Amino acid sequence: MAQKLTKKAKIAVKPVKTVPVKKGVLAMPKEYISAVGRRKTAVARVRIWPGKQELVVNGKPISTYFKGETLKKIYQLPFAITETLGQYTGSIKVAGSGMMSQADALVHGVARALVKADTEKYKSLLKAKGLLTRDPRMKETRKAGQGGRARAKKQSPKR
Repeated sequence: MAQKLTKKAKIAVKPVKTVPVKKGVLAMPKEYISAVGRRKTAVARVRIWPGKQELVVNGKPISTYFKGETLKKIYQLPFAITETLGQYTGSIKVAGSGMMSQADALVHGVARALVKADTEKYKSLLKAKGLLTRDPRMKETRKAGQGGRARAKKQSPKR
């Protein structure tokens, strides 16, 4: 048989010292170029400014956020086309969808920001490669009263 507790047990809890975590690695300047890039449900809010540091994505360096050679080639594409690799640094916040869509949204945002930086030089180069156009392909929505997925039909009974 269980005992009934009448008084709450008092447990002494010692406070733990915490080290303040720096929000982001870069010091944000007062003047920057901002743009928004989108792909599927991913949204990238890009802020770039002249500098030699690595881009920061969601508080992490871009090389640790997007790992692998394929993603590296994707996110460096607008800088490689405009020959500005290593000339700009920035802060990027990405949300939604998966890694590939986030990388594509980042590229779209960076391309738009570079056009704002220097329209005459970069717009024709980036437009020719199709980086300024938002990719309209989205996931097909599911239909009500069907088998769960977008094009799935309900299974008919055999007998």
